[in-house]
Amino acid sequence: MTDYATRRTMMVDTQIRPSDVTKFPIIDAMLSVPRENFVPRDLREAAYVGECTTLDKGRVILEPRTFAKMLDALDVQSDELVLDIGSGLGYSSAILARLAEAVVALEDNAERCQEAQEALSEFGADNVICQNGALHQGAPEHGPYDVIFVQGAVDQMPTAILDQLKDGGRIIAIFAQGAFGSVKIGYKLDGKVDWRTVFNAGAPVLPGFEKQQTFAL
Repeated sequence: MTDYATRRTMMVDTQIRPSDVTKFPIIDAMLSVPRENFVPRDLREAAYVGECTTLDKGRVILEPRTFAKMLDALDVQSDELVLDIGSGLGYSSAILARLAEAVVALEDNAERCQEAQEALSEFGADNVICQNGALHQGAPEHGPYDVIFVQGAVDQMPTAILDQLKDGGRIIAIFAQGAFGSVKIGYKLDGKVDWRTVFNAGAPVLPGFEKQQTFAL
C-alpha cells in the first residue's frame, strides 16, 4: 500500500518550502489535498514527482513547485472568487478552494470535467463548480473574478479573459517564449492590465491561447 501522506509531506518539504513558498494557507492546502486523487489513475504512483503530470493532447497538471510559486504570487484571499482555467482533474481547484471563497473550474473536456467534479465532491470541496467550455472563452456568466489562474502556457492572453477580471483583480499565467517561458502576474486597474514577470517556468500552450496567425497577401 503506497503511503501517499508521507509523499505529500516530502513534496512540500523538498519542492515547495525550498522555493521560498512559506505562506501558511498554501503549505496547509498542499499538505491537505491528496494529489493522487486528482491525476489519471495510471499515474498515481508519480503524483508527487517534481514535474508536470501529463493528461492528453498536450495538456498537463502543473508541477507542484511552479503551481505553488504562482499561488504565492497571487496571494488569494478567503473572500475572493477565482476562475481556474484548464483545471484538469481538479487538483488546482481543490487547492484554490481552501484559499478562496469560491472557485469556477473551467475544463474543455466534458469527461474530465465530470471526473473532476466527482473527485472534488468526494474531497469535500463544495465551493467549486466545474464548468465545461472552451478555455479561451472563460466563464463570463459567473464573473467578474477577483483572481484568474491559467493552468498552462499562453502565447497571448485573449481579451475575453481579461474582460472577466474585476478592476483591482489579479491574473497569472505562464507566457511561452520558445522552449522556455516566464510566469507573469497581471494587475487590472482602470480597465487596463499591467503585467509583471515573477519567475521563469515552462508548460505546454493551452488550446485557444496560441498566437493568432496573420496572413499577408
